[in-house]
Amino acid sequence: MFTGSKKMTAYAALLAGLLAPWMVALPAAAADSVPLLAQAATPTLPSATSDPAPLALPPGTSPEMQSAASGVLTTPSAAPAAAAPIRMALLLPSRTGAFGAAADAVRTGFLTAYSRQKENIQLAIVETGDSAPDMQRAYDEAAGKYDIVIGPLSRSAVTAVAQSGRVSKPTVALAQPDMNGETDLQLPAQMLAVGLSIDEEARQVANWVEKEKAPGKIFAISTNIAWQKRAARSFQLRARQLGLQVETLELSTPANALSAPGLAQLAKRVEQEKPALIFVALDAAQTVQLRSAVGNELPLYGTSQINPYTLKRDNPNDKLPELDGVRLVDIPWQLQPDNVAVARYPRPAINDNERPSPDLARLYALGIDAYRVAYGIAQRQSGFDIDGVTGRLTVNMIGGGTTYFQRQETQAIYQDGWPVPMADQY
Repeated sequence: MFTGSKKMTAYAALLAGLLAPWMVALPAAAADSVPLLAQAATPTLPSATSDPAPLALPPGTSPEMQSAASGVLTTPSAAPAAAAPIRMALLLPSRTGAFGAAADAVRTGFLTAYSRQKENIQLAIVETGDSAPDMQRAYDEAAGKYDIVIGPLSRSAVTAVAQSGRVSKPTVALAQPDMNGETDLQLPAQMLAVGLSIDEEARQVANWVEKEKAPGKIFAISTNIAWQKRAARSFQLRARQLGLQVETLELSTPANALSAPGLAQLAKRVEQEKPALIFVALDAAQTVQLRSAVGNELPLYGTSQINPYTLKRDNPNDKLPELDGVRLVDIPWQLQPDNVAVARYPRPAINDNERPSPDLARLYALGIDAYRVAYGIAQRQSGFDIDGVTGRLTVNMIGGGTTYFQRQETQAIYQDGWPVPMADQY
C-alpha cells in the first residue's frame, strides 16, 4: 500500500542530495579560463614546522651578531619577506549547462565571502563540463596547479574523486559523497565534504527527538523519491543507535500527490498503534496532505525541505498555517535574519516579480561558508569553528591525519504559517 513513484524537478533533486547528483568536467585548457587574479608560479603552503629557536646571547649584543649566531645574515633595516599567496581554484559546472543556475548561486556566494576576506589569497574559477571522467581530469589538473581546491559540486563527482586515490591538496568538496551501504565513505586525509545534506539533517532530527519524545514507536514516512528514501533511512539508522523504535513507511504518489488510499491506511494505523511522532521525509506540500490525514495532535518532525520560504516574505498570504506546530531543522540563512553571520552578507538580487527560490538561497549560503572554510585552511588552522550562515561549523584538517567536519543546523517550529527558530536548541 505504500508504493509508487514521483518525478522531481531539477531543483528539488538538486537540493535533496545537496543535494542531487551532478557530474562536472573541465574542457581542454580550461584551468586558466576564468582567472580572478594574475597567474603566477604555483606556491606551496607555508611549512608547518617551526623555525629553531635562536641562541641566547648576552644583553646588548648587536643585531648583526644576533643574526650571525642564528645562521642568517640580516641588517637592522631588512624588511621581512612577504608570505607567498595561497592559490585557490573553485571548480563549478558551466553557466550554460543543466546546473548553471545552481553553479551561479554557489559562485555568487563564494565571491561575496571572498570580497570580504581575501588577504594573501589568489582565486581562479574553473568552469567544467558534465562527464565523470572530465570532472576527474579537471580535479587532477587543479590539484597540480593550486594549493586548495574547492569542488566538485555533485555527490557522484565527490565520490569519484574521494575514491580516486589522487587527493594530494586540501580539498573542500561542495557535496556529500554517496553512502556506501549503511556507513559513510571514508574521505581522504586532505578532503572535507561541506555540502548541505538531507541525510545529515535527518540524523540531527533523530538526535533532537531522542531528547523530547514521548514513549512509543516512530513512523518515518517517505515516497519512493531517492532523497526521501535516503532521509527516512538515515533517520531510522540514527534513531535505532539511540535506542528508539522506528518503522519506515513508503507512500505512493499518483498524479504527483500522496495517495488518498495510502493516507487513509496510514491514518488508521496511527489511530490503532498510537505512535509517539512521525518523521516526515517529505516536502512542504506533501506534509500538508499528510497532516490533514493524521490530524494536528501527533507531533511531526522534518528536514529543511518542509520550508519552501526564504527570509524575503513580502507576501502576507504566502504562509502555511496548516503546518503550525511542525518542527524542522534548516540553515540560519533561511531562518535567522538577526544572526550576526547572516546579517554580515547581502542577499542576492532578484527581480521583483520573481518568487525567491529557497533551493538557490541555500546554495548561495553554501558558497559563503565554503569560502570561509577554505580561508581557514589557507591560514593553516588545523582545527577551527565558524558561526556560519549554514550552521555552526566545526572543522579539523590535519595534514596526513584525520579530517572532521560537522554542521549543526537551527531547530525551528512553524508559527503563524512560517518556520521560526526555537528558543531552546539542543
